[in-house]
Amino acid sequence: MELMNFNEYQEKAKKTDTYQDKPPHDRLFYATLGLVGESGEVAEKVKKILRDQRGAVSEEKRQELKKELGDVLWYVAKFARELEFTLDEVAAGNIEKLYSRLERDAIHGSGDNR
Repeated sequence: MELMNFNEYQEKAKKTDTYQDKPPHDRLFYATLGLVGESGEVAEKVKKILRDQRGAVSEEKRQELKKELGDVLWYVAKFARELEFTLDEVAAGNIEKLYSRLERDAIHGSGDNR
């Protein structure tokens, strides 16, 4: 398996995007619905692990979850691209936000602007 950085992934994933020729608002809605749908599939698999395996994650289920997380990542990459962000920018901005909260002892709590 070839490892890659976020921007490299985003560029490679773009080649598999069959929805690129649609109007911008349609592409954004498509990315949003895809992200929600794939996230729901992750949640559904975890729910069934909790229900059927009492929370014990087998290697088979672990690999299934890895595939679903890849699908989530694909839609995150598309969503970011539709907003003209690179995944590196999104990741760096998220770490900056989280480290700021850590430094201010504001990790716990709610709200985006804490």
